[in-house]
Amino acid sequence: MLNLIKKKIALIWAKKHVAEAFTFKKNAVEDQEKLLLSLVKTAEKTLFGRENQFENIHAISDFQNKVQIADYEDLKPYIEKVKKGQRNILWTETPQYFAKTSGTTSGSKYIPISKEGMPFQLNAARSALFHYMAQKNNSDFVSGKMIFLQGSPELEEINGIQTGRLSGIVAHHIPNYLQKNRLPSQRTNLIEDWETKVDEIVKETEKENMTLISGIPPWLIMYFEKLIERNGKKITNLFPNLQLIITGGVNYEPYREKMEELLGGKVDILQTFPASEGFFAFQDNFEKEGLLLLTNHGIFYEFIPLEEYGKPEAKRLTLGEIELNKDYALILTTNSGLWAYSIGDVVRFISKDPFRILVSGRTKHFTSAFGEHVIAFEVEEAMKATVEKFPAQITEFHLAPEVNPSEGLPYHEWLIEFEKEPENLDDFRKNLDDEMRKRNSYYDDLISGKILQPLIITALKKKAFQDFAKSEGKLGGQNKIPRLANDRKIADFLEKFKI
Repeated sequence: MLNLIKKKIALIWAKKHVAEAFTFKKNAVEDQEKLLLSLVKTAEKTLFGRENQFENIHAISDFQNKVQIADYEDLKPYIEKVKKGQRNILWTETPQYFAKTSGTTSGSKYIPISKEGMPFQLNAARSALFHYMAQKNNSDFVSGKMIFLQGSPELEEINGIQTGRLSGIVAHHIPNYLQKNRLPSQRTNLIEDWETKVDEIVKETEKENMTLISGIPPWLIMYFEKLIERNGKKITNLFPNLQLIITGGVNYEPYREKMEELLGGKVDILQTFPASEGFFAFQDNFEKEGLLLLTNHGIFYEFIPLEEYGKPEAKRLTLGEIELNKDYALILTTNSGLWAYSIGDVVRFISKDPFRILVSGRTKHFTSAFGEHVIAFEVEEAMKATVEKFPAQITEFHLAPEVNPSEGLPYHEWLIEFEKEPENLDDFRKNLDDEMRKRNSYYDDLISGKILQPLIITALKKKAFQDFAKSEGKLGGQNKIPRLANDRKIADFLEKFKI
């Protein structure tokens, strides 16, 4: 009876929330301009605000003229001042948290999260669940056990600022009414070694009534495989009441077939787009593609056409200026003190009413050794189309250029870890090349002009990508392996696992 009451109450809350969300979906463009001017006014007396003449900013165009696009290296001197205990630097108050992330050029990054910013992280996750419950008319998962595959909740302190992985920070804000349903235990969550941690999670969860599971696809797959190996059952047989899987961080589509095979039955998938810098979007409609952009969550968005990104005079577009089906570098200004910050993600709008996006890649993850500028969205869509025509199961893949082969023309090498290879790998390869040529005209020209030969596939042994992640100290949590590279650093490591 208690569970029934809990489910009914959750459904009432969900439907009320979704009805109230209608307003922000309709007023997104106007609300974004008001938000920016509010953020600028609040931070007018900060060090960054004084240096960038915030007192003279009265419109979006003023902001764009005075505040240059920044990456972490540009903001790092300000963040270092905050780490030393200085106040009123990027935001009016000292951050409540630093979300610590792995950087490529900067070592560890320390992303500030203010007292104003933290609630939006939590509210976005709750809103995603409410939209799911309201649309599916399903709140059954609230009565079972839930697991979030995440980093350690143990936090360190830097001059009074709690610091750790975002998922570990969020763990401290789980509502009390969910805590008793939440797994794994604190002891297991504190384990640093990812493989050991997953083994313990398997032991803690395999006999439980799991109804909700959350994590990024590669590590969900690792968890599911270990469960199946120990129990000899597909996931929906092991967890017959599993209602919902929440995933984010990477495009889900390339993992869909593998996930469906491991699940062995129907489970709803809720896709989200969170990051240390903010929670940007989630799937609000389960009959349509795309993620709803959260335009009232303390973040002002700008969009730079991908072909112009990095150029001094690149256009900075606002929400009202974007075009559908174009790729844009995502730029953020947040209520935690990030100003015109390039997060490195690339998005593509597929709807304006409301604004829905696809995450189409990373600004630094591309292949353009020959001027072709292939992005993640293109390779993932090409792979999806090929797998539909030539059934196969892909665990993971990586594309890298081979500029100086021992013989023949240069080529794109696709290093693929198959769970199940296609019946005819050469037919699969030819179709994959054709699909790439359809999606990238520059690549098509290079093949037609005999500058490149058609792509080559290198099949890899099982767990090749896990071993690479382990070698980089990036096994588990929210760490993701790039789908593309403009060099052969990852490819050369993976070559050791060639079948």
